[in-house]
Amino acid sequence: MKKQPPRASSTASGSNPELKSTFLAYAEQVRPKVESHLHAKLSREIRGVKTLGPELVSACSALCEVCLRGGKRIRAALVFVGARCTQGRPSSELLTEIAAAVELLHAYFLVHDDWMDGDLVRRGGPSAHAMLRTLYGKEKGDAAAILAGDWGAAVANQWIAQLDLPKEKLSRLSSAYYAMQRAAIHGQLRDTLAEGHNLERTYELKTASYTVQGPLALGAIVGGAKPETLKALRAVAVPLGVAFQLRDDLIGLFSTESETGKPFGSDIKSGKFTAAASYALGCARGRAKRVLDTAFGNPNATQRELYDAVQVIESLGAKVKVERRIAQLLRISERRLREAPITTEGRILLASASQALALRST
Repeated sequence: MKKQPPRASSTASGSNPELKSTFLAYAEQVRPKVESHLHAKLSREIRGVKTLGPELVSACSALCEVCLRGGKRIRAALVFVGARCTQGRPSSELLTEIAAAVELLHAYFLVHDDWMDGDLVRRGGPSAHAMLRTLYGKEKGDAAAILAGDWGAAVANQWIAQLDLPKEKLSRLSSAYYAMQRAAIHGQLRDTLAEGHNLERTYELKTASYTVQGPLALGAIVGGAKPETLKALRAVAVPLGVAFQLRDDLIGLFSTESETGKPFGSDIKSGKFTAAASYALGCARGRAKRVLDTAFGNPNATQRELYDAVQVIESLGAKVKVERRIAQLLRISERRLREAPITTEGRILLASASQALALRST
């Protein structure tokens, strides 16, 4: 019988399923509206490149397919939550516009990340460069995917620039949006080059910036948030965003392909210095070290070798160590949330989002 990888289910303390469901239900309300908006706007964008040739259509369509294929749309939901943290009540249409831009920016990061990691599957379907390789071969297909990602980022930036907002508010919103984008790129550079050095700083830039802090800030800004509110939201968002990425690392290591939409062991094959892998690599000796050296960073590692490596990582206590750090970061975020100058509705939604993001199993 085929062996299954170790489970990635959360064992962190403080899990509250009832509280967690509040944000998840809210995200499900937001999701259809944002996806419908994305579909309509991206369809118009694709029509706009048709006169430039079928090659451009195929490349840009690959990015659009990744964007529209699914996902939980948590970043979109957090844009709405950020607005609910304020006394202002921006229109649902405006928040949907902003949320769509954030989701398209996310798709751009995914397309580039998949290419850098050598992942051929995303959200249960082919990654953008995998799709384009079938049309243009490896070298040109990969180049087309990178350019398609750049096109997606440019389109998202234009959507933000064209928002119908007073000049001063649009300026504040744009500054926050571009700062979020720049921070994520800085984080990705660290993730690529720093090989696990000061990993939480990398995660603060790479993930917390555009997964939690940025979306919350964008929603809060259009809701008229004062500087002290934005500062408090950032203080809540940073540890939560780092915890989210640590949880994502565990899911990537210990979940099946059907659960993650990505091949099992892809992070090990690509040599990604996640917190769990970095800890295990640092303390492994003897057979454990040989097992990890065989699979880590080896694109030709077999399923058996990947499974053995995951087993070793868990046996060395890496999973438990990361779970404890997630719980610690969650407590820090929740403590700061209790002190934040935000609305009661926003506090409830953010408390629920903390549970949903840090203690999820997929």
